Amino acid sequence: MAVCGTKLSLCCAVLSVWGIVQLGLMGVFFYIHSLAFVEDLPVGFGEKDTIEGFYDKVDTAYTQVAYNVWIAAGLYAIVLAISVQQFRANLRK
Repeated sequence: MAVCGTKLSLCCAVLSVWGIVQLGLMGVFFYIHSLAFVEDLPVGFGEKDTIEGFYDKVDTAYTQVAYNVWIAAGLYAIVLAISVQQFRANLRK
């Protein structure tokens, strides 16, 4: 059963592929603790924090953000599967 048209499903598929690639690479870079993304971490240095405690917070934040980005890439994969199914449904008509 086709819900959207051929052009819309193809556009969503292309955008989903790009989202999977971009978010997948971002997840890898967060997972390997790339310094380019250090400003994007939700971590602050408090008055009572020690350097070791701050490093632990940063390590935890890098890992958590990497998992969040991979979850978003997984959602794009679901959208890609739906878009491909819709594209094929429209071609059968």
